[in-house]
Amino acid sequence: MKIVIIKYNAGNVCSVEFGLQRLGVNAVVTDDAEEILSADKIIFPGVGAAGFAMDYLRERNLDVVIKTCKQPFLGICLGMQLLCAHSEESNTQCIGVFDEQVKKFTGNIKVPQMGWNNIYNLQQPLFKGLNEQEYVYFVHSFYVEKSAHTAATANYGLEYSAALQKDNFYAAQFHPEKSGKAGEKILKNFIEL
Repeated sequence: MKIVIIKYNAGNVCSVEFGLQRLGVNAVVTDDAEEILSADKIIFPGVGAAGFAMDYLRERNLDVVIKTCKQPFLGICLGMQLLCAHSEESNTQCIGVFDEQVKKFTGNIKVPQMGWNNIYNLQQPLFKGLNEQEYVYFVHSFYVEKSAHTAATANYGLEYSAALQKDNFYAAQFHPEKSGKAGEKILKNFIEL
């Protein structure tokens, strides 16, 4: 099985790679379109700024390539946000797999949300074998509102989408690769899809 991690202008690729290695899975890290399209599974991680990341993807036509992927595809953190239609971060037009908008946390809460938070209303194969109210690790200043594509929910000043799912596209706002046993199970479930 060929697993590809998409390399682009955003961090966190190494921790995802190490998370997979702990499961005995080796991945190819690339920004080559042919390599991406030939994968059995694709992971699109990311920590960074939406605008810069989208510039990198557009320069390489990867925004278009990503939309055409038919194999199981997992966006993580910034990767999830870039799969949405638009982000308030730098007023960025994103890839648009999901119709959702990415909004900045406001109000009397510490931003970014950094640390462990529980997820609930777990609704799809990614969360098989996990308990409701499972704790996972988040680091983010922007969020996606709840919608018909919400596959898990979290609460940080308001309820929002901790995960999304549409067709072959799965996405997590949290970091499974940094979420201990629960995160390991999520990655394993993705690999076994």
